Amino acid sequence: MIEVSARLPRGPVFLAGETLRCEIVFTNISRDNDLEVDTVAWSSVQLICQCSVSESRVQLPRTQIMSAEEASSTGCDTSFVPNKGERGLTVLCTKPKILFCDLKLQPGESRTFEYEDAIPTDAPPSFRGQAVKYSYKFIIGTQRPGSATKLLRIPFRVMVMPGLNDLSVYNETDEIRPSNPFLHNQGKENSVLDIALQVMATVTARKAPHSYNITNVKGKVAKFMLFKQAFKLGEDIVGIFDFSEGTVPCVQFSVTLQSEEQISEECRRKPGQGSAITSYVKQQEMCLHTVRTYINLPIPLTATPAFMTDIVCQRWRLHFEFVTSLSAISSAQDLAANAEQGGQWRGPATLDVETMVWDLPIKVFPTNPLHASSVTLLKTDCTVLV
Repeated sequence: MIEVSARLPRGPVFLAGETLRCEIVFTNISRDNDLEVDTVAWSSVQLICQCSVSESRVQLPRTQIMSAEEASSTGCDTSFVPNKGERGLTVLCTKPKILFCDLKLQPGESRTFEYEDAIPTDAPPSFRGQAVKYSYKFIIGTQRPGSATKLLRIPFRVMVMPGLNDLSVYNETDEIRPSNPFLHNQGKENSVLDIALQVMATVTARKAPHSYNITNVKGKVAKFMLFKQAFKLGEDIVGIFDFSEGTVPCVQFSVTLQSEEQISEECRRKPGQGSAITSYVKQQEMCLHTVRTYINLPIPLTATPAFMTDIVCQRWRLHFEFVTSLSAISSAQDLAANAEQGGQWRGPATLDVETMVWDLPIKVFPTNPLHASSVTLLKTDCTVLV
């Protein structure tokens, strides 16, 4: 009996454009020395990305990409069909790489192979939306002589950082590299991860704060200040509300971090089909007679940053809801006067209110894959017997 185990040493999260590395171990787990040598005919490795959609909301155009069922029906049990048994369409499939042919192992003997392959920069991100899902798997196919092919699947997550299609623009050339006649200059190309982290730090750096006046037909409700509009996964969105100059009493407000999943027009099942909204974190406060307050909304590391494919587009926003009073309410001066006279202020038993809604678009980018790996539930090692 041969045991096949695989492990992703760095973790299960990668950026598109990075090189995925995996350690694959084949072990003859038989302990009887009288047994003959066990043989594995061949083993091959491939990366795939499956796309599954909700048929009630998405209508895919005609494509030459085969579904998993079609792909599995074209081969026999002894062929390597990496997407056999998978749901949906195979939207990405790397070229298969053969690890070995005719591997012989003594009882208790093991052999380790290292596999690496680059994830295409134009690959879609891992995504679990309400209408569209993209999922990645690392597939190892193994066959013993006269037996059916066994598949070992390891799921992993891919994040996409825009602007990494041409990495040459981020590397120094001989013309711009400083020269020193006393030193031997050696050009060093930055890795995809190093370049991506530099781009992330640049686009999400705090610049000039953004200020917004929140008003309705009756006047000014509040002033909202956001320190930046671009964030990384895992960051906190911090903003400040200022009600000191408001002319319309605000009784309560809530802020919700949301993502909007929008299907492209040519793939919509219905012409007037709307977007799917997913809410992550919500902060709600009573703010009557409040001068200033703040919001703090953490962006989950498990969420998918903004992206766009031929099928779906995901955007991010802050959804605000303000409950304002239609009638005047005693001011802060009245409260102070009552306090000096030893009285207590009592709020009205009922309020005639209305609710106003405001959506503020924001940008959400990936984070360091090592940070995202620390919270993912995906397994980094798997085992199968062949």
